[in-house]
Amino acid sequence: MTKGRNTTGQERIQIVKECLSTGNDYRGIALKYQVSYQQVYTWTKKYREMGESRLEDRRGQRAGTLPSRTPEEELRDRIAQLERENFDLGMENALLKKVKELERMRR
Repeated sequence: MTKGRNTTGQERIQIVKECLSTGNDYRGIALKYQVSYQQVYTWTKKYREMGESRLEDRRGQRAGTLPSRTPEEELRDRIAQLERENFDLGMENALLKKVKELERMRR
């Protein structure tokens, strides 16, 4: 099994297009470009589902910071944003309860 290496978005697109043109020869393409079979398979699957935009590397970026590409992603981003807001409000509520409790103990 070949260990994967870092690739750029353009390189992934090139690898996927060559893989598709050779009739899904994942193993041959993986050996040629020195990436893992699993990477080639996953990139090809993502490319078929959503096109070139799906091969972008979005690690380290919050769900709500980039413009959404599909209605499903837009809904997912909105859900993530609301969950963050809910968490923040819950923490604020818990802090206020604790402060109230401490004030009652002082009296």
